[in-house]
Amino acid sequence: MKNATSHKPRTGLYPGTFDPITVGHIDIIQRAAKIVDHLVIGVAKNAGKSPLFDTRARVKMVEREVEALKRKGITNIIVTPFDNLLMHFARERGASVIIRGLRAASDFEYEIQMAAMNYRMNPKIETVFLSANEGTQFISSRFVKEIARLGGNVKSFVSPRIASLLVARFKEESGRRKVNPEVRD
Repeated sequence: MKNATSHKPRTGLYPGTFDPITVGHIDIIQRAAKIVDHLVIGVAKNAGKSPLFDTRARVKMVEREVEALKRKGITNIIVTPFDNLLMHFARERGASVIIRGLRAASDFEYEIQMAAMNYRMNPKIETVFLSANEGTQFISSRFVKEIARLGGNVKSFVSPRIASLLVARFKEESGRRKVNPEVRD
């Protein structure tokens, strides 16, 4: 006789560009890991967003952040890149849940449309929205990159490892675009 409390292990998929991964992403990952048996962090190739870091570098960044979570006892997470349709990737990974983070009301309209489209493609996969906690609602990768690009301190928005990578990347970029002192505006 089958145990009434047993269930098929639930796999959740948290997709994103993670360019870079922020403390807001980490918060959602930690919370999502509590509600599914296995959590797949899907790092989207998404060349349309012109990412600062290539896919391989972003996967490594996310893996390093997940390693820190594993040291805290959160061991049900894997990280993998993808470059196909989200619902195809979810099916490939055996996911029954898509995890999406919501920072503000402005995120909701876009996310609800995406969830409806995804449901239409595969009604067996549910979308679960996790609201950002009050300390991370305002953090976006786009803003973090802009602050770092302009020399601001991003250490309260990303881990120290990611902050160092951002500083190094923008130093590297500024070294490549030296302005000719002979040119005047």
